[in-house]
Amino acid sequence: MSENDDAPIRYRVRHLTEYRYSNNVAVCQNQVRMQPVTGGNVTCEQTELSIAPEPTSRDEHIDYFGNRVITFSIEAIHKSLTVNVESIVAVSPNMTTDSQPSPQWETLLATSPSGLHRPKIDEHRFGSPRITPADTYAKYAASSFTPQRSIIDAALDLTRRINTDFKYDTTATTVATTTKEAFSLRAGVCQDFAHVEIACLRSMGLAARYVSGYLRTLPPPGKERLIGADESHAWVEVYAGDTIGWLGLDPTNACLVAADHIPVCIGRDYDDVSPMRGVVLGGGTNTLKVSVDVEPIADA
Repeated sequence: MSENDDAPIRYRVRHLTEYRYSNNVAVCQNQVRMQPVTGGNVTCEQTELSIAPEPTSRDEHIDYFGNRVITFSIEAIHKSLTVNVESIVAVSPNMTTDSQPSPQWETLLATSPSGLHRPKIDEHRFGSPRITPADTYAKYAASSFTPQRSIIDAALDLTRRINTDFKYDTTATTVATTTKEAFSLRAGVCQDFAHVEIACLRSMGLAARYVSGYLRTLPPPGKERLIGADESHAWVEVYAGDTIGWLGLDPTNACLVAADHIPVCIGRDYDDVSPMRGVVLGGGTNTLKVSVDVEPIADA
C-alpha cells in the first residue's frame, strides 16, 4: 500500500434536474436534498444550488437527520424548472475490510445484554414509512445471520445474496414501489435493493438506515468518459458497534461502500431523503431530465 492510499479523494459533483411542462405553472413549492454535508468520511468543501426561474422565496435548514434542505417557491408563471447543484467534496477511503474483526451480530441486538440503547441508533431498528419489519424478511436473512457470526461477515453475506437473488431491472419498479412488492418481484433498482436489505436487517433486530448519494462510474475500456453519465445511488448502513460505527453496504454492487460512493443524505428510507419533492398548480403533463456528473479532481 502506498503512502497515499488512505488520502481523501476529491470530487466535483454536478446534479442537474430539469422539468418541462406542457402548460403554464402558476405556483410551485419544492424541497431539495442534493447538497452534501460534512460528516463521517466526507468533507464538503463547497456547494452551490441555483434555481431557474428565480424563486419568490427560498429558505434553508438542517433536518432531523442532519441533511441540508433547501425549500423554495416560485409564484410566477413558468413552463420549465431547472435546479442545478455543484459541489466539491473530499471522500476518505473506507478502511473497513471484510476480514476485519467485528462483534458477533447477536451482541448488537436491542434485546441483548450488551445491546446499546441510544435514540439515534434505536430509531433505525423499527418500521418507517416504506419499510415494515416482518417474518418474511427475517426468514430470508436468517441463513446469513447464523449464530456467533461477525456483523461484517453476516451483513456482507446478506448484501451479496440480495445482489445474486435480485435482478437489477429499471423497468421492474417505480419510485412508488413498496418494499414488499420489490421483495416479491426479486427485481428493481438501487432504491429497492436498499429497502429490501434494510427490511431484512431490521427484521433481525439490527439498526439499519438508508443512504442516498452518488456513485462514480468508469467507462468501458477504450471509451471516453461521458459527461452526465454518472448516477444517483442508494445504499445501506448497518450499525456495527462502537469501534466500527455505521458500516456501509451496497447490495446493488455486492460490496462494502468505498471511496467511489459519495453520500449526500441519510434517513430511515427513501421518503426521508428524496432529492426533490413538491407540488405545482397547473403545468399539465411534464417531462423530467436528470444529469449527474462525478469528476475526480486531480491533485495540483
